[in-house]
Amino acid sequence: MKSFTRRDLMKTAPMGLAAAMLPGVSELAAQAASDTPTAKRPNILFLIVDDMRPQMTCYGEKNMVTPHIDALAAQSVMFRSNYCQQAICSPSRTSLLTGCRPDTTQVYDLVKYFRDFIPNVVTLPEQFKKHGYFTQSIGKVYHGFEVDDPASWSIPSTYSSSDLEFEQYQRPESYKEWTERLSQISSHGAISGPAMEFVDAPDENYPDARVASEAIRRLQVLRARDTGDPFFLAVGFHKPHLPFVAPKKYWDLYDSDKIDLPAWRQAPKGAPSYAMTNFEELRHYYGIPWDKKPLPDSMCRDLIHGYYAGVSFTDAQIGRVLSALHEEGLADNTIVILCVDHGWHLNDHGMWTKHTNFEHATHVPLMIHAPGLAPGKVNTLTENVDIYPTLCDLAGLPKPDTLEGTSMLPLLHDPARAWGKASFSQYPRGNNIMGYTMRTERYRYTRWMRKNDDLPWKDSKGQTLMAEELYDYQNDPDESTNWATDPHYASALADLRAQSAAGWQAAKPSA
Repeated sequence: MKSFTRRDLMKTAPMGLAAAMLPGVSELAAQAASDTPTAKRPNILFLIVDDMRPQMTCYGEKNMVTPHIDALAAQSVMFRSNYCQQAICSPSRTSLLTGCRPDTTQVYDLVKYFRDFIPNVVTLPEQFKKHGYFTQSIGKVYHGFEVDDPASWSIPSTYSSSDLEFEQYQRPESYKEWTERLSQISSHGAISGPAMEFVDAPDENYPDARVASEAIRRLQVLRARDTGDPFFLAVGFHKPHLPFVAPKKYWDLYDSDKIDLPAWRQAPKGAPSYAMTNFEELRHYYGIPWDKKPLPDSMCRDLIHGYYAGVSFTDAQIGRVLSALHEEGLADNTIVILCVDHGWHLNDHGMWTKHTNFEHATHVPLMIHAPGLAPGKVNTLTENVDIYPTLCDLAGLPKPDTLEGTSMLPLLHDPARAWGKASFSQYPRGNNIMGYTMRTERYRYTRWMRKNDDLPWKDSKGQTLMAEELYDYQNDPDESTNWATDPHYASALADLRAQSAAGWQAAKPSA
């Protein structure tokens, strides 16, 4: 079977987005807010990807092969400094889909369900459903096998993350290795098969391709049915999440020997130990050493290679869905958003996976395309929690009072305008320790707090400051040194402490 080249993939990039320019965004919102029978609310195609850093070609990474995402970016407003609220799947997705931050949802892990803490919250898709939209989830949108939210959807979810998790490997040997790894549960807690696999197989053998096919089928059904009701179609792709499995043609796009390893591959000087992760998620996979030693360089390059292949594979599936949107004649009245739950460490700081407050774990891609919306690039700081109110404004829907983000509609009209002063994320550790991090244009300030056992995190009483981190991206873009104890940064540290204490409320953009 012939491997795809970069040119082959570029030939399949969707080209119809530029033609989908009908009414402007403000006109769409005015139409949507109308009560007349002729009003036509815009559809929403909500694409969400797992573990994907802003490392596509459109974000300046020359070695990536991402023609379909790049084509979408060229016809979208692309947010270059967007951040998630917690670098792990369920808390991040819960925050994005409820419009609330983790200390409000009380979801910090993969098993808690937000309605146990905020039972009456109206989620993003639920808000659209309440206002006449057909809503459907295909693939990994919520963290499916632990948490889904039936109230959000008009019909039950299709291809949840449990389906995606256990149908990935193609080689019988991989399942044998998985079985062998299962036998090690008692000693290491390892439950996964090989971290990497590539075979010469069609895309449709893999769950994410089936997610794309189901999304295409749904678009065809919606077009054929044509009831006049708008839709909110959420499509979630699992790759480049571990394990790094994708058809061989996507692996063939890259050469492990030509992959550069990060410049800084150790913990930042002066960082507290709990700022780091031992990346046990990766160590659970067959073939990855369980000890805490750094991985060999050759294995590091192979893993990065596998991650890149997963990104290109997902890019191709996104391209298929976008092409179908045009082929079905739906693009003229559909808002397309591409977002990501969190980033991923690729051996920077010597770490892998997510689970930290560092830049590569919290910095995520975001792009929004709407008919009539001029493309542009936003460099100012934004957050995933801002997505909910933005989509409501684009569609002319009211915004619930519970939202803790800010609509980015003004930025969609004027990407260069002044905006928020900071973005906020957090990550918990054991022993009741929580790391609150704040990213400004130049700095990242993190404070590690320990709370009393009987207090929720949103109650600031009784919390003790354990450690601080300060990173200066102007002079140290690799986060190689924690400058919090350096006297030259005393003034900056004092300002950042005060800004962090004032919280996200004080950092919101002015009207």
